[in-house]
Amino acid sequence: MSSYIIKVFLYEVDPLIWRRFSILDTATFADLHQVIQKVMGWNDEQAHQFRHGKGKSLTSVIADTQEQVAPGDTFQDETEVTLASMVGRRRLPLRLLYRYDFFDDWTHELVIEKKDDSADGLKVLGGERACPPEDCGGSFGYKECMEGFAEWMDDDYDPEAFDPENVEL
Repeated sequence: MSSYIIKVFLYEVDPLIWRRFSILDTATFADLHQVIQKVMGWNDEQAHQFRHGKGKSLTSVIADTQEQVAPGDTFQDETEVTLASMVGRRRLPLRLLYRYDFFDDWTHELVIEKKDDSADGLKVLGGERACPPEDCGGSFGYKECMEGFAEWMDDDYDPEAFDPENVEL
């Protein structure tokens, strides 16, 4: 069995919030979505999609619904597309976008870094910093929270806290 080593990081947040994990090459994009939710610390309460394409033209969408697909975009069902079929003969690293919560617009870069024939499937390999809380207003709202402008922010939220050992896959 083979796995891919994947790194995902959140756009527009400084300092960088990122995770690295391994996942079986037979995993579907629906499986990948679930893993990203767990490793990043999201609660899977919002819509999501993966976008890819050639150059800066990210018009190919892999998702669970065609709802957020713009005219001219192509759609694939995330339950039918595996990582192995997506990578195919492409050279790695391979970059995609993962969007979560279209209102807050959390955009992640997903990098399929390499194939690993010795990896034993699903495992968190590293990461830094806690994921922003759900519904905090996107990167702008999160920045305001970190600067103390949001009164609703939980007192026990620690933006530096992340322990790969505590992620339950």
